[in-house]
Amino acid sequence: MKVIVTGATGFIGQHVVRTLLSRGHSVTAVGRNADRASALRWPPSAKFVRCDIHQSDLDFPKVLGPADAVMHLAWPGLPNYKALYHFEETLFADYRFLKSLVNTGYPHLMVTGTCLEYGMRSGSLREDMETQPSVPYGLAKDTLRRFLEILRLQQPYTLQWTRLFYTFGRGQSPGSLLGQLDLALERGDAEFPMSAGEQLRDYLPVEKIADALVTLIERPRCGGIFNICSGIPISVRRLVEEFIAAKGKQIRLKLGHYSYPDYEPMAFWGDRSKLDEIYLSANERDKVAKQD
Repeated sequence: MKVIVTGATGFIGQHVVRTLLSRGHSVTAVGRNADRASALRWPPSAKFVRCDIHQSDLDFPKVLGPADAVMHLAWPGLPNYKALYHFEETLFADYRFLKSLVNTGYPHLMVTGTCLEYGMRSGSLREDMETQPSVPYGLAKDTLRRFLEILRLQQPYTLQWTRLFYTFGRGQSPGSLLGQLDLALERGDAEFPMSAGEQLRDYLPVEKIADALVTLIERPRCGGIFNICSGIPISVRRLVEEFIAAKGKQIRLKLGHYSYPDYEPMAFWGDRSKLDEIYLSANERDKVAKQD
């Protein structure tokens, strides 16, 4: 496949590009920072295009070239989930970009959403649940999905909406929980301030998130909404303790230093039944191919 990846130099995007290349796909990586792309040392087969996708006067087929699918991972301004610019600016700029792609003939879009679309729901979250976003970022993503679904009624195309839960791994933001912990361990800090850590979340290593996204893009007949998650809740405290143990280091946890986020329920995780079905069908197809 020929695949365009926006947000290619981001945390998840850089792993998606590597996964696509490892499976033999042709990749056009799109981003705004050429120096960052160069530092990632992708193979020469990866084409990098430097551009601002929200620049409305761009001729995207000319700038980006042809493709079988577009993986739209870019979204600026994170992790400031409460900022109003998510729905005042980014939402409409993103929709104009994606609509332009559809209207100029790109047949298959994958767009990353967020578990924050579910809002203050607790427990296991399924894709068929009604969304109730409570922060601007979640509202903007959920509204974008609704826009794109209505667009499909006028201009048919494949839409895969992937709701990302939580991730960690190489290239994560230094400001993330585990990013800050990693820096504290490297510095040899005596203690690490955090919340009480009893909240339950759904974490998946970034390599597995990239694998899931690529597995889906390889199956254009599988449209719809997909949770990209582990399906297994883990307390933040346990996640932190396991991370420290894996590093072979020690640090005292200053539990309760920070309050819990007010935009998340205490316990929620994703139902990954739909994603597991995709993997099951993929494995069955691979078995048949090997037999032939």
